[in-house]
Amino acid sequence: MATRFIFLSFCLLFSSTLTISNAKIFPTFPSSRITPEKLSSLISSSKDSQGLYKTKYHTQILDHFNYNPQSYQTFQQRYLINDTHWGGSKNNAPIFVYTGNEGDIEWFAQNTGFMYDVAPKFKALLVFIEHRYYGKSIPYGGNKEIAYKNASTTGYLSSTQALADYASLIIDLKKNLTATDSPVVVFGGSYGGMLAAWFRLKYPHVAIGALASSAPILNFDNIVSPYSFSNIITQDFRSVSENCYKVIKGSWKQIEETAKKPGGLEKLQKAFRICKSEKNLAIESWLSTAFVYTAMTDYPTPSNFLNPLPAFPVKEMCKAIDDPKTGNDVFAKLYGAASVYYNYSGTAKCFDLNGDSDPHGLSEWGWQ
Repeated sequence: MATRFIFLSFCLLFSSTLTISNAKIFPTFPSSRITPEKLSSLISSSKDSQGLYKTKYHTQILDHFNYNPQSYQTFQQRYLINDTHWGGSKNNAPIFVYTGNEGDIEWFAQNTGFMYDVAPKFKALLVFIEHRYYGKSIPYGGNKEIAYKNASTTGYLSSTQALADYASLIIDLKKNLTATDSPVVVFGGSYGGMLAAWFRLKYPHVAIGALASSAPILNFDNIVSPYSFSNIITQDFRSVSENCYKVIKGSWKQIEETAKKPGGLEKLQKAFRICKSEKNLAIESWLSTAFVYTAMTDYPTPSNFLNPLPAFPVKEMCKAIDDPKTGNDVFAKLYGAASVYYNYSGTAKCFDLNGDSDPHGLSEWGWQ
């Protein structure tokens, strides 16, 4: 996972001044083809039952840094644990901790194969901690309506509080396991990787090291160019095909011009197989989401982390755009590329641009 939702700006490939929608042009997390109900079923039946991890909870304090009465409220923070290969506390065997991202921790635990791969060699205990306000680790008695209500309740959702959560849980877990001398290494990817790196910096007495994958730990204003993320996405496509890059870059203006013409919205709806008529067609956001997340998951093997994707999906997208069968029909080319991301399985007959399915529990990332 790359720097996905944090610093998305549009330049080069994503430059445009679209006015056909008042929706945000920044990519949002894609709606999954798997419903939340089915996802939960898959998690419980095919993963936990196979011994991938055991689910536990830690009583966590709401506010680690203030001493107001409400600060002492508690909530149940979920974590997953796998002791299959652990060498035990008597041998001071290590503990590998995943610093949870902005979503359901089971989703990340099922897509972090590296920790499972190296655990046997190091005889490590594996722990995956869920980030507060995500998944089942919801303050205020697990009531999302209250937890997400306003700034006074959602204000406790921050990386600083999350890091303190992890320190508290790790220290308590080591004490309960009589493993106070077992070294801890933290792992994370993307935002979770940022947390891992920051955790090592802020709590060096808790963790001896951190592995931060695809972690933009220095990507702040006035330090790194705000266009760095978009530049990388652009280069991903341009390195595959110059024509692919040019088609995508030029498409934004064509979409805008088409939308302004009489019957233009209907033409766009038909070209991109939109399920129903919408007053605001957020096609630019829908397309950019496909391009961004495909580049982020441009793995050399088939994957199912965000959506079902083939190996090297950026190449597959550019193959659709460069397909001579579509001639000069830019919309047909874009539709073919978007289908690689949204419909690789071939089961979708049309697309719902305003779908709000959130199977991974990411809804509060907008706040962060």
